[in-house]
Amino acid sequence: MTTVPARSEVPIESTWNHESVFPSFDAWREEYRAVVDLIGEIDAFKGSLSDSPTRLAEWFDFKASVARRVWTLYMYPVMWQACDGNHEEIKGMVGQAQGLAGQYISAASFENPELLAMDEGGLTSWIQKHADLNVYRQSIDDLLRTKKHVLSTEVEAVLGLLSDPLGRIEGIRGALTDMDMTFSAAVDSAGAELPLVQSTRDKLLSSSDQEARKTAWNNYADSFLKFNNTLATTYLASVKRNVVMARLRGYDSVLHAKLTPNNIPVEVFHNLIDTYKRHIPTWHRYWDVRRRALGYETIHPYDLWAPLTTEDPELSFADAVDMIATGMAPLGEEYVATLRRGCLEQRWVDYAINDGKSEGAFSYGTYDSHPFIMMSFDGNLSSMGTLAHELGHSMHSLYTREHQPFVYSHYSMFVAEVASNFNQAMVRAHLFASNSDRDFQLALIQEAMDNIHRYFFIMPTLARFEFEVHARMEKDEPLTADMLNEIMSGFYAEGYGQTMTDDPRRTGSTWAQFGHLYEPFYTFQYATGISAAHALANAILAGDDANAVERYLAFLRAGNADYPINVLRAAGVDMSTPKAVEETFKVLEGLVDRLESLIM
Repeated sequence: MTTVPARSEVPIESTWNHESVFPSFDAWREEYRAVVDLIGEIDAFKGSLSDSPTRLAEWFDFKASVARRVWTLYMYPVMWQACDGNHEEIKGMVGQAQGLAGQYISAASFENPELLAMDEGGLTSWIQKHADLNVYRQSIDDLLRTKKHVLSTEVEAVLGLLSDPLGRIEGIRGALTDMDMTFSAAVDSAGAELPLVQSTRDKLLSSSDQEARKTAWNNYADSFLKFNNTLATTYLASVKRNVVMARLRGYDSVLHAKLTPNNIPVEVFHNLIDTYKRHIPTWHRYWDVRRRALGYETIHPYDLWAPLTTEDPELSFADAVDMIATGMAPLGEEYVATLRRGCLEQRWVDYAINDGKSEGAFSYGTYDSHPFIMMSFDGNLSSMGTLAHELGHSMHSLYTREHQPFVYSHYSMFVAEVASNFNQAMVRAHLFASNSDRDFQLALIQEAMDNIHRYFFIMPTLARFEFEVHARMEKDEPLTADMLNEIMSGFYAEGYGQTMTDDPRRTGSTWAQFGHLYEPFYTFQYATGISAAHALANAILAGDDANAVERYLAFLRAGNADYPINVLRAAGVDMSTPKAVEETFKVLEGLVDRLESLIM
């Protein structure tokens, strides 16, 4: 690809089904005005929640009906902007949606202080005795558990209003990196220029041409380094916000503030980091085996995505869907049929490559929409793996929304990466077993290692970085752009060891390249998620537990009707111990062994 097509030039079948959400921008605006009026009606409930169980049930129902509409109004322009950041009209709609969300959060913020002011025994009795309220048992238990961290009605209202302007910190970063930032073209070994934008970066980094990879990696990092101080200012503003909010609510640290609401012990974080550090030598071994597989004397960071074979199968989108559907067959006909229908008929997936498209891939939808996916499909096994991954998210969302009331339809981040990596593990196992061709096996190892490298090397490294940065901010120690780069490059130096020829200056900018850091302590949950996923997939693939599939499907349906540690334990994996993390490092070791055997 020598040019990147405009959004208007890509086939409609490769775009998300936005018309199923709103048929037009005018329809969105009409709904926006209606919801603004509904938010105004929230005031009528203030001060009345303790009047009777009937009044409380009316509030919960009304709140859910408004929230469903608010988040659909929010999702629509945000998803559109990710697919087409050049669309001017959408930019204004995103701002409106963010403001609306802030208005809603502020208007409804009286709920928790008002509930906590009630007699605890009386509230619990209402929940137990009244059918309309019984469904909220887990939600109320969760609220009472975190009672000491809920502030007064007035303060909660202010914090709700602040959620919009403070939430725009990440938006500033996104506007810079996805819309305003430009990248010098990559150049291949023949001197040809190759366009570098967010939606072509991954394809360029996986090129068989080392010069194309090198210049893409260098030029991408250099653009972030050019805006190093701006990006550091926005990120540190986000960190400061996290620290202030944690202090306001009386948490020991930002880590506690992020994990306590989901009842996750902080030891889970430290178990992951400690286990990762013990197994860093496995990564050193992989860098060396990869170097030998590529036939290089030295290996560089931009070689980590280099194809292990030039015979990577070329796949259409429909081919990739077929592979995934076959791999997921153990979950049953209903699961597979739903997945196929979503991809090939209902247009869940925006897989076009176009100018203005955001980096990476994600699944996003609401209780009242399809579980949409944004990605850039490159037609190779890695793209198939990305699609399998995002379909895991989407199927998880779909099953949760179909089986849970709205209040429990938003599963926690701690379990969010389980279904996605589970899909990849299942599909990968099927493909390893069904095609013994050496080149196919090498391409599949490439797909596997691209994913595991991201989840089990990059994400724990980012988690170590953000833990260090937050710890320094919590101690009111100085932090600058150069310090952020130094912290980042230091952790990478440990991870790369002596087997990697690093470029510390460019590697040090990695923190700036990941918007994930604006959701504090999300990154480590990628690593715990892939660990739980492999443990659950291994149980099904072993075939000696007749209930493993049903337990997994029950996990998909559970949402946040229980705490995530409990939901995973019921599915068959205990994340309060490092066992699943250790098990997944064995998966990594097995892949390195497989690669080494193929190149001998």
